[in-house]
Amino acid sequence: MTHLVWFRNDLRTADNAALAAACKESGLAAAGSDVRACFILTPQQWKEHDWSPARVRFVIAHANALAGELAKLGIPLSFLEAERFSDSITMLEAHCRAHSIRHLHFNEEYGINERKRDKAVKHRFDKLNIVTRKYRDQTVAPVGEILTGQHEPYSVFTPFSRRWRSWFDENQPGLYPPPKARGDAIQPNRITKVPEGFQNAPPALVKTGEDAAHGQLEQFLSEHGGAYREQRDFPALDGTSRLSPYLANGVLSGRQCMIAARQAQGMGGNQEGLVTWINEIAWRDFYINTLYHYPRVSMHRAYKPETERLQWNDPGQHFEAWKSGQTGIPLVDAAMRQLNETGWMHNRLRMVTAMFLTKNLFIDWRLGEAYFMSKLVDGFLASNNGGWQWSASTGTDAAPYFRVFNPVTQSERFDPKGEFIREWVPELAKLDNKRIHDPSKGGVIPGGYPRPIVDLKESRKEAIARFQALKD
Repeated sequence: MTHLVWFRNDLRTADNAALAAACKESGLAAAGSDVRACFILTPQQWKEHDWSPARVRFVIAHANALAGELAKLGIPLSFLEAERFSDSITMLEAHCRAHSIRHLHFNEEYGINERKRDKAVKHRFDKLNIVTRKYRDQTVAPVGEILTGQHEPYSVFTPFSRRWRSWFDENQPGLYPPPKARGDAIQPNRITKVPEGFQNAPPALVKTGEDAAHGQLEQFLSEHGGAYREQRDFPALDGTSRLSPYLANGVLSGRQCMIAARQAQGMGGNQEGLVTWINEIAWRDFYINTLYHYPRVSMHRAYKPETERLQWNDPGQHFEAWKSGQTGIPLVDAAMRQLNETGWMHNRLRMVTAMFLTKNLFIDWRLGEAYFMSKLVDGFLASNNGGWQWSASTGTDAAPYFRVFNPVTQSERFDPKGEFIREWVPELAKLDNKRIHDPSKGGVIPGGYPRPIVDLKESRKEAIARFQALKD
């Protein structure tokens, strides 16, 4: 019987639960035709989910690379195309009929539309007597496993992360074995063109392929992991892992990262840096679990329902200034220009720009969330939504709503010499290291750079008052 592995957000051969299970269940076949794979392009669905050209190009490049790796093992990867998830079900059924598929394997996804699609596939395939098997592969600990003592999902990160680390130590999860060759190598299929509407992507941020992803992971842990805690918040430094595109699209798994980090810890060095980076893996799992337990957050709904009563400002020209990096706040503008030109933004600056939009401009977080997704190469629903709701004080955050980052203070602290600002806002390059953070103070603003579009102190007070009104 032929087994089909349906690749989605898991573009890797190593540590892939669905692929490993399909190969194990089918046994070794001389002809190599007992295991097949497919990937379905759904460009209209991608548009509706605000996928960026950068992400689409990344996915296509890595899907082609995956096809090449599977072809070496004698496993053909077919590329199918449908407009939306609803169309993909019919396409998948036709593919199964054409190749006498009797078993379908896939790793779970947790967005509401993805869950509805998978439920429909299961219902359709049960009628066709095709066995469907799904696997919880997206997190270090299986999603839904980390619960409170009352068997409820965690709503705050810190206790979640403590239980998550304990679970890892208690269970010591391993990696799923990579598949063995199932016959002679074959010629791989390829996606030869980028779908309409996604052609204008910035230059590739990272190299293509699983080997490149593993190389980046090893290099980060050996060269930068120990200093991660000290350097991660400074955007002018190369202090982050740059692994997020690989993780967002499943070229690397969270388990691979966690196990590699623990091995690096065992080799000594600066433990605090590695512990801090492991915390980022825990945040990723936390937000995926939030998406799983509270489907409303993938339906343009707030995690805290009471915050949906907030009356956000009309976006208007302020939103356009924010998007284009013309707010008159240098660090915000530098970050937005980095996003627009590269498809990536430094993590600290994602929080700074999100808080500026939602607290100082008091513009609906959903607009910022969608804009980030439309630009990011590492746009991942769980993390992007979780980060935006955390910044907007509508999400899973134990701190009160009056936490508001001052972007000038953040700039002075994390870009003290103005190096990052000078790179992305060159019209301010000749200002001294003090004035570059707030050029509106003293003298003429150079190069036609705008004055601040909002008063930071007054807008912060107004935002706090609006949140306070919800409680009153």
